[in-house]
Amino acid sequence: MKSKRYFVEDIPRRKFLQMSLKGGIALAATPSLMMQLLSCKGQKQISAKLELDPQMLGRTIKKALEKGGEFAEVYVENRISRRIIMEESKFKSAVFGISQGAGVRVISGDKTGYAYTDDITEEKLARAAEVASYIARGTKTKNPVDIQETERRSFITIKLPLGDVADEKRLDVMKRADQAALDYDPRIKMSFVNYYDEIRGRTIANSEGLLVSDELPLLFFIVQTLGVGKNTRHMGRERLSRHSGFEMFDEVTPEEIAQTCARESIAMLEAKDAPAGIMDVVMQNGWGGVLVHEAVGHPLEADNIAKKIGAFTGKLGKKVASDVFTMVDDGSLPNKRGTTNFDDEGTQMKRNVLIKEGVLEKYMSDILSAKQINMERTGNGRRESFRYIPIPRMTNTFIDKGKSKPEDILASTKSGIYVQSLSGGSVNSITGMFNFTCREVYMIENGKKTAPVKGATLIGSCMDIIQNIDAVGDDLDFGPGICGKGQIAEVSAGQPTVRIRGINVGGSRARRS
Repeated sequence: MKSKRYFVEDIPRRKFLQMSLKGGIALAATPSLMMQLLSCKGQKQISAKLELDPQMLGRTIKKALEKGGEFAEVYVENRISRRIIMEESKFKSAVFGISQGAGVRVISGDKTGYAYTDDITEEKLARAAEVASYIARGTKTKNPVDIQETERRSFITIKLPLGDVADEKRLDVMKRADQAALDYDPRIKMSFVNYYDEIRGRTIANSEGLLVSDELPLLFFIVQTLGVGKNTRHMGRERLSRHSGFEMFDEVTPEEIAQTCARESIAMLEAKDAPAGIMDVVMQNGWGGVLVHEAVGHPLEADNIAKKIGAFTGKLGKKVASDVFTMVDDGSLPNKRGTTNFDDEGTQMKRNVLIKEGVLEKYMSDILSAKQINMERTGNGRRESFRYIPIPRMTNTFIDKGKSKPEDILASTKSGIYVQSLSGGSVNSITGMFNFTCREVYMIENGKKTAPVKGATLIGSCMDIIQNIDAVGDDLDFGPGICGKGQIAEVSAGQPTVRIRGINVGGSRARRS
């Protein structure tokens, strides 16, 4: 599909709104046109809620199963979004976008047919159904059940709806963050503030008789600060994201986010080169959970298990980790970034204990992989948009809290490194091997956190890391992230303070004995 990019001066707002109802469009503003864009009250005048004829959806499902197949589904989405960028204390860009369309899926055995349209008419849906059904031609057809509206429990509460928020308030939280960052220390020379919000309306109907709809708000706020010292500099980062209304900024202020970010930038200006070698690692609670998200979570997604590849294949019910290790994926945690009321196949979100006290109990599945490995649907079928098929993905994945006190974990660690924040990393889901870059790290000497170090990476295998965790704190916390697996997904990763014995740390100097 070809897309066009318009600027404010190119197209009247009324025409823009009319065009956006057919497919997707993004309205971009140059700095001089910023206020003209931000004066649009698009979210007040256009709801993301979808009004669709259930009979039309039912006819589309029947059309999709005409040639055969055992399952058919229609997924319809309407997304209204707004992004504003502030750099060097100036508003540099803003984009207001609307994306709307529908996808039709047919499953026949292990095969999936999928087609999408950005024009939601019965004619276009019928054509998408015909294309998707091609993979099922000549197979036995399972007659669809008449669709009926289904209730799903909601895990998202909203006090200040995004559509009711004046754009001046969006600009204000960005200005406040920028000022707080620059006021923190004169060595903070620059700040970058990225604001994003969206409202996503979803309707899902399938041949099992399901019909569900909802509307999901999402906020994502990122602050980066540049600290500059003598012949050194460090870019700090802090993020806040929730499925909630604008009350997010009352619960965690933009000043708090900016000050946390600036603190990192200043602290790391004195960092020396990190040592290399096998050493104990204590990881601070929160975003450090991205390590097990990558190293353990992805290998536990059931599409790999169905293909009989990956580190955890064939290990269900077996001991795979230490006794203190329990790992959970829970898409029902109130208002978290990875939370929705139901997944992108309509399955109710819930708490899934994947590994309990070291024993592998469950994989994360969508409809297809659950059928392939003969297990329950866990509510992990997710997609980036209507243009993608759903696949097994994590939601809010974390190491569950333990019984140890964080200060006791540190005090009982004679030497090693204390990882306060990670940048990110990668994992081979087949071998389980991973590597992670650390953004803020300190040496541990005689049970105390001491000098900051830079350039540290964590290297190892998922089995080694979860078997070598010997202490888990009682201070569970989360951080927001973006997960990539051919598609983008909003996730949270979390953990309490944990200690890993004997992990391989890559650094730029040899460790002193």
